Amino acid sequence: MPRISKLLAGLAAACLSLLLLVPAALAVAPQDFPAVAPEDPVLDAADVLSRASRSELSARLDQLDEQRLDARLVTVRRLDYGLSLPAFGEDLIAQWSNQGSSDPILLFLIEAQNKQAAVVADPSLSQRLPAELLRSTGRTTMSQPMRDGDRYRQASLDGIERLAVVLDGGEDPGPPVEVERTTLPTNIPSKEETQSSNAFTWVVVLLVVGTIVPMATWWVFSR
Repeated sequence: MPRISKLLAGLAAACLSLLLLVPAALAVAPQDFPAVAPEDPVLDAADVLSRASRSELSARLDQLDEQRLDARLVTVRRLDYGLSLPAFGEDLIAQWSNQGSSDPILLFLIEAQNKQAAVVADPSLSQRLPAELLRSTGRTTMSQPMRDGDRYRQASLDGIERLAVVLDGGEDPGPPVEVERTTLPTNIPSKEETQSSNAFTWVVVLLVVGTIVPMATWWVFSR
């Protein structure tokens, strides 16, 4: 019996260790990615894009290469504890740049778990793509479609298109317009309208009349 108890305790400890390791295995850091930038500009580690979406986004990113930069999209399920998405992008750019990437890198980043996005660029692109523009593109242009329904493809396209306009010499189109949701008219009275109405008084009067009149009628005709 003691041996069986020890065996069961060991199995329980092993299962617990595996359960504790699973979340850590899902979290990623720059060192979990290839040391050299992959050939495909879309690295969908979070698996949130369809094959057709990946092909479409790859083609659009390749068009940005005409601007003498290396544009890429990277999605992750979630990041290592304490690691922000912009910091992850900066480390990944440094990692890939040190391994022979000739053109300055522009990264469109998506973290699926928290539905957040960021755009990070090589410091040499700061004149063409100011930090405020990159920050706004990630926090508004890309984040809104994800919050409105996990539209990761649309988020990526919107971010790419906004920066493409600026890189082509156009004026920044700005963040998306927030759609103001209006309440449709209804016949149901509000709480204030209900409280201010005389409906309750009329209900009481009708109940009283409905009770007294039949009784009075019965009394008159029963005599």
